[in-house]
Amino acid sequence: MTIQPFKSVIKNYNVIFLDSYGVLKNFNGLIPGAIETIKYIIETGRVFYILTNDASRSPELLAEKFHNIGLNEINAQHIISSGMMAKEYLGYKIRSGKVTYLGTEDAAHYIEEAGLETIAITDLDLNDLDDISALVFLDDEGFDWNIDVQKTVNLLRQKNIPTIVANSDLTYPVSNDEVAIAAGGVAELVEKIVNKKFIHFGKPDGRMFMYAYELLMRQGNYKKDEILMVGDTLYTDIIGGNKFGVDTALVLTGNTRKERAEVLIRSYGIIPDYICESIGS
Repeated sequence: MTIQPFKSVIKNYNVIFLDSYGVLKNFNGLIPGAIETIKYIIETGRVFYILTNDASRSPELLAEKFHNIGLNEINAQHIISSGMMAKEYLGYKIRSGKVTYLGTEDAAHYIEEAGLETIAITDLDLNDLDDISALVFLDDEGFDWNIDVQKTVNLLRQKNIPTIVANSDLTYPVSNDEVAIAAGGVAELVEKIVNKKFIHFGKPDGRMFMYAYELLMRQGNYKKDEILMVGDTLYTDIIGGNKFGVDTALVLTGNTRKERAEVLIRSYGIIPDYICESIGS
Protein backbone atom coordinates (compact mmCIF):
# COMPACT_ATOMS: atom_id res chain seq x y z
CA MET A 1 0.00 0.00 0.00
CA THR A 2 1.60 3.24 -1.19
CA ILE A 3 0.74 6.41 0.73
CA GLN A 4 1.27 9.66 -1.16
CA PRO A 5 1.39 13.31 -0.01
CA PHE A 6 -1.98 14.92 -0.63
CA LYS A 7 -0.63 18.11 -2.19
CA SER A 8 1.35 16.13 -4.75
CA VAL A 9 -1.87 14.31 -5.70
CA ILE A 10 -4.13 17.33 -6.15
CA LYS A 11 -1.64 19.03 -8.46
CA ASN A 12 -3.02 16.72 -11.16
CA TYR A 13 -6.61 18.03 -10.79
CA ASN A 14 -8.50 21.29 -11.27
CA VAL A 15 -11.56 20.31 -9.22
CA ILE A 16 -11.64 18.73 -5.76
CA PHE A 17 -14.73 17.09 -4.29
CA LEU A 18 -14.26 16.66 -0.53
CA ASP A 19 -16.17 14.68 2.04
CA SER A 20 -16.63 16.57 5.30
CA TYR A 21 -16.46 14.38 8.41
CA GLY A 22 -13.32 12.29 8.39
CA VAL A 23 -11.64 14.49 5.77
CA LEU A 24 -11.83 18.09 6.99
CA LYS A 25 -12.70 17.28 10.61
CA ASN A 26 -13.26 14.28 12.86
CA PHE A 27 -13.89 13.45 16.52
CA ASN A 28 -10.66 15.29 17.45
CA GLY A 29 -11.81 18.46 15.69
CA LEU A 30 -10.18 20.07 12.66
CA ILE A 31 -7.79 17.84 10.71
CA PRO A 32 -4.28 19.33 11.04
CA GLY A 33 -3.36 21.17 7.86
CA ALA A 34 -6.94 21.39 6.57
CA ILE A 35 -7.02 25.20 6.64
CA GLU A 36 -3.75 25.46 4.73
CA THR A 37 -4.92 22.92 2.14
CA ILE A 38 -8.22 24.71 1.48
CA LYS A 39 -6.31 27.98 1.12
CA TYR A 40 -3.90 26.28 -1.31
CA ILE A 41 -6.81 24.97 -3.40
CA ILE A 42 -8.30 28.45 -3.61
CA GLU A 43 -5.01 30.28 -4.21
CA THR A 44 -4.07 27.94 -7.07
CA GLY A 45 -7.39 28.60 -8.83
CA ARG A 46 -8.90 25.19 -8.23
CA VAL A 47 -12.62 24.66 -7.63
CA PHE A 48 -13.87 22.68 -4.66
CA TYR A 49 -17.16 21.37 -3.32
CA ILE A 50 -17.92 19.54 -0.09
CA LEU A 51 -20.13 16.51 -0.69
CA THR A 52 -21.54 15.41 2.64
CA ASN A 53 -24.09 12.85 3.78
CA ASP A 54 -24.90 15.14 6.71
CA ALA A 55 -28.64 15.85 6.63
CA SER A 56 -28.75 17.22 10.16
CA ARG A 57 -28.22 20.91 9.29
CA SER A 58 -28.70 23.33 6.43
CA PRO A 59 -25.69 24.29 4.25
CA GLU A 60 -25.70 27.65 6.04
CA LEU A 61 -25.44 26.03 9.47
CA LEU A 62 -22.82 23.56 8.21
CA ALA A 63 -20.77 26.49 6.88
CA GLU A 64 -21.13 28.22 10.24
CA LYS A 65 -19.77 25.09 11.94
CA PHE A 66 -16.73 25.23 9.66
CA HIS A 67 -16.22 28.91 10.48
CA ASN A 68 -16.30 28.09 14.19
CA ILE A 69 -13.29 25.79 13.78
CA GLY A 70 -11.35 28.19 11.57
CA LEU A 71 -12.35 27.14 8.04
CA ASN A 72 -13.61 30.58 7.07
CA GLU A 73 -13.06 29.99 3.33
CA ILE A 74 -15.96 27.52 3.20
CA ASN A 75 -19.41 28.98 2.63
CA ALA A 76 -22.85 27.52 1.96
CA GLN A 77 -22.29 27.61 -1.81
CA HIS A 78 -19.45 25.11 -1.41
CA ILE A 79 -21.64 22.56 0.39
CA ILE A 80 -23.77 19.89 -1.28
CA SER A 81 -25.57 17.72 1.24
CA SER A 82 -27.71 14.60 1.04
CA GLY A 83 -30.43 16.64 2.73
CA MET A 84 -30.53 18.90 -0.34
CA MET A 85 -31.11 15.85 -2.55
CA ALA A 86 -33.91 14.63 -0.27
CA LYS A 87 -35.51 18.10 -0.26
CA GLU A 88 -35.54 18.15 -4.05
CA TYR A 89 -37.23 14.75 -4.18
CA LEU A 90 -39.84 15.69 -1.56
CA GLY A 91 -40.68 18.91 -3.38
CA TYR A 92 -41.42 16.99 -6.59
CA LYS A 93 -43.09 13.88 -5.20
CA ILE A 94 -45.04 14.79 -2.07
CA ARG A 95 -47.98 17.07 -2.81
CA SER A 96 -49.98 17.15 0.41
CA GLY A 97 -50.22 15.87 3.97
CA LYS A 98 -47.57 15.79 6.68
CA VAL A 99 -44.08 14.35 6.54
CA THR A 100 -42.88 12.65 9.70
CA TYR A 101 -39.17 12.37 10.43
CA LEU A 102 -36.48 10.95 12.69
CA GLY A 103 -34.01 13.67 13.54
CA THR A 104 -33.66 17.10 15.09
CA GLU A 105 -35.69 20.22 14.44
CA ASP A 106 -32.63 21.68 12.67
CA ALA A 107 -32.66 18.73 10.27
CA ALA A 108 -36.39 19.11 9.58
CA HIS A 109 -35.75 22.38 7.74
CA TYR A 110 -34.98 20.36 4.59
CA ILE A 111 -38.57 19.11 4.58
CA GLU A 112 -40.03 22.51 5.42
CA GLU A 113 -38.03 24.19 2.63
CA ALA A 114 -39.79 21.83 0.23
CA GLY A 115 -43.05 23.53 1.34
CA LEU A 116 -44.25 20.60 3.43
CA GLU A 117 -45.64 20.34 6.94
CA THR A 118 -43.59 18.28 9.37
CA ILE A 119 -44.21 16.24 12.49
CA ALA A 120 -41.45 14.60 14.52
CA ILE A 121 -41.82 10.85 14.97
CA THR A 122 -41.82 11.53 18.72
CA ASP A 123 -45.05 13.53 18.35
CA LEU A 124 -46.73 11.09 15.99
CA ASP A 125 -49.94 9.33 17.09
CA LEU A 126 -50.13 5.86 15.55
CA ASN A 127 -53.92 6.03 15.85
CA ASP A 128 -54.07 9.12 13.65
CA LEU A 129 -52.13 8.50 10.44
CA ASP A 130 -54.58 9.66 7.78
CA ASP A 131 -52.60 12.76 6.79
CA ILE A 132 -49.10 11.23 7.02
CA SER A 133 -47.76 11.14 3.46
CA ALA A 134 -44.06 10.26 3.88
CA LEU A 135 -41.33 9.35 6.37
CA VAL A 136 -37.76 10.69 6.33
CA PHE A 137 -34.67 9.47 8.20
CA LEU A 138 -32.63 12.63 8.77
CA ASP A 139 -30.37 12.21 11.79
CA ASP A 140 -29.46 9.83 14.60
CA GLU A 141 -30.43 12.40 17.26
CA GLY A 142 -33.67 14.09 18.23
CA PHE A 143 -35.73 10.99 19.11
CA ASP A 144 -35.95 8.24 21.71
CA TRP A 145 -34.26 5.15 20.27
CA ASN A 146 -36.18 2.70 22.48
CA ILE A 147 -39.61 4.15 21.74
CA ASP A 148 -39.45 5.95 18.40
CA VAL A 149 -37.65 3.33 16.30
CA GLN A 150 -40.38 0.87 17.30
CA LYS A 151 -42.97 3.51 16.48
CA THR A 152 -41.36 3.91 13.04
CA VAL A 153 -41.59 0.17 12.43
CA ASN A 154 -45.27 0.12 13.36
CA LEU A 155 -46.02 3.18 11.24
CA LEU A 156 -44.62 1.40 8.18
CA ARG A 157 -46.49 -1.80 9.04
CA GLN A 158 -49.75 0.14 9.15
CA LYS A 159 -49.28 2.52 6.24
CA ASN A 160 -47.58 2.21 2.85
CA ILE A 161 -45.84 5.57 2.36
CA PRO A 162 -42.64 6.72 0.62
CA THR A 163 -39.70 6.41 3.00
CA ILE A 164 -36.64 8.55 2.34
CA VAL A 165 -33.19 8.08 3.85
CA ALA A 166 -31.47 11.45 3.68
CA ASN A 167 -28.22 10.17 5.20
CA SER A 168 -27.05 6.78 3.97
CA ASP A 169 -24.05 6.53 6.33
CA LEU A 170 -24.28 3.44 8.54
CA THR A 171 -21.85 4.65 11.20
CA TYR A 172 -19.44 7.45 12.02
CA PRO A 173 -16.31 7.34 14.21
CA VAL A 174 -16.49 8.89 17.68
CA SER A 175 -12.99 7.83 18.77
CA ASN A 176 -10.05 5.85 17.44
CA ASP A 177 -11.75 2.60 18.40
CA GLU A 178 -15.49 3.29 18.52
CA VAL A 179 -18.27 4.24 16.12
CA ALA A 180 -21.83 5.49 16.58
CA ILE A 181 -24.80 4.31 14.53
CA ALA A 182 -25.77 6.92 11.93
CA ALA A 183 -29.20 7.55 10.38
CA GLY A 184 -28.47 5.13 7.55
CA GLY A 185 -27.80 2.38 10.05
CA VAL A 186 -31.15 2.96 11.75
CA ALA A 187 -32.86 3.01 8.37
CA GLU A 188 -31.22 -0.26 7.29
CA LEU A 189 -32.44 -1.96 10.48
CA VAL A 190 -36.02 -0.77 9.91
CA GLU A 191 -35.81 -1.60 6.19
CA LYS A 192 -35.03 -5.23 7.01
CA ILE A 193 -37.70 -5.50 9.68
CA VAL A 194 -40.54 -4.18 7.51
CA ASN A 195 -39.17 -5.82 4.34
CA LYS A 196 -39.47 -2.66 2.23
CA LYS A 197 -37.01 -0.81 0.04
CA PHE A 198 -36.44 2.81 1.02
CA ILE A 199 -35.29 5.70 -1.18
CA HIS A 200 -31.67 6.51 -0.34
CA PHE A 201 -29.83 9.77 -0.94
CA GLY A 202 -26.21 10.72 -0.41
CA LYS A 203 -23.02 8.97 -1.40
CA PRO A 204 -22.57 6.50 -3.04
CA ASP A 205 -25.77 7.47 -4.91
CA GLY A 206 -24.90 9.24 -8.16
CA ARG A 207 -27.38 12.12 -7.73
CA MET A 208 -25.08 14.08 -5.44
CA PHE A 209 -22.14 13.71 -7.85
CA MET A 210 -24.32 14.74 -10.79
CA TYR A 211 -25.66 17.75 -8.87
CA ALA A 212 -22.09 18.85 -8.09
CA TYR A 213 -21.04 18.29 -11.70
CA GLU A 214 -23.93 20.40 -12.99
CA LEU A 215 -22.93 23.23 -10.64
CA LEU A 216 -19.35 22.87 -11.80
CA MET A 217 -20.30 23.10 -15.47
CA ARG A 218 -21.88 26.49 -14.82
CA GLN A 219 -18.37 27.71 -13.97
CA GLY A 220 -16.63 26.28 -17.01
CA ASN A 221 -16.25 23.33 -19.33
CA TYR A 222 -14.65 20.81 -16.97
CA LYS A 223 -14.09 17.15 -17.79
CA LYS A 224 -14.38 14.28 -15.35
CA ASP A 225 -10.66 13.52 -15.59
CA GLU A 226 -10.03 16.93 -14.00
CA ILE A 227 -11.97 15.95 -10.85
CA LEU A 228 -10.70 14.20 -7.72
CA MET A 229 -13.09 12.84 -5.06
CA VAL A 230 -11.53 12.76 -1.59
CA GLY A 231 -13.10 10.68 1.17
CA ASP A 232 -12.45 8.55 4.23
CA THR A 233 -15.00 5.77 3.56
CA LEU A 234 -14.62 3.13 0.88
CA TYR A 235 -18.28 2.12 0.50
CA THR A 236 -19.63 5.69 0.18
CA ASP A 237 -17.01 8.23 -0.92
CA ILE A 238 -14.66 6.03 -2.91
CA ILE A 239 -17.12 3.71 -4.62
CA GLY A 240 -19.38 6.71 -5.32
CA GLY A 241 -16.53 8.52 -7.07
CA ASN A 242 -15.48 5.36 -8.89
CA LYS A 243 -19.00 4.79 -10.21
CA PHE A 244 -19.33 8.40 -11.32
CA GLY A 245 -16.13 8.07 -13.30
CA VAL A 246 -13.79 10.39 -11.40
CA ASP A 247 -10.50 9.60 -9.71
CA THR A 248 -10.57 9.01 -5.96
CA ALA A 249 -8.27 9.55 -2.99
CA LEU A 250 -8.75 7.75 0.32
CA VAL A 251 -7.58 9.60 3.43
CA LEU A 252 -6.86 7.78 6.69
CA THR A 253 -8.31 10.28 9.17
CA GLY A 254 -11.86 8.95 9.48
CA ASN A 255 -13.70 5.67 8.95
CA THR A 256 -10.72 3.92 7.33
CA ARG A 257 -7.81 3.61 9.72
CA LYS A 258 -4.26 3.18 8.45
CA GLU A 259 -3.76 -0.21 10.09
CA ARG A 260 -6.86 -1.68 8.40
CA ALA A 261 -6.92 0.16 5.08
CA GLU A 262 -5.20 -2.50 2.98
CA VAL A 263 -7.36 -5.31 4.39
CA LEU A 264 -10.57 -3.34 3.82
CA ILE A 265 -9.62 -2.43 0.25
CA ARG A 266 -9.04 -6.10 -0.52
CA SER A 267 -12.17 -7.35 1.23
CA TYR A 268 -14.52 -4.75 -0.28
CA GLY A 269 -12.84 -4.77 -3.68
CA ILE A 270 -13.18 -0.97 -3.73
CA ILE A 271 -9.93 0.52 -4.98
CA PRO A 272 -9.02 4.20 -4.65
CA ASP A 273 -6.62 5.74 -7.14
CA TYR A 274 -4.60 7.23 -4.28
CA ILE A 275 -4.15 6.76 -0.55
CA CYS A 276 -3.09 9.75 1.56
CA GLU A 277 -2.40 10.10 5.27
CA SER A 278 -4.62 13.19 5.40
CA ILE A 279 -5.48 16.28 3.40
CA GLY A 280 -2.89 18.09 5.48
CA SER A 281 -0.04 15.92 4.23
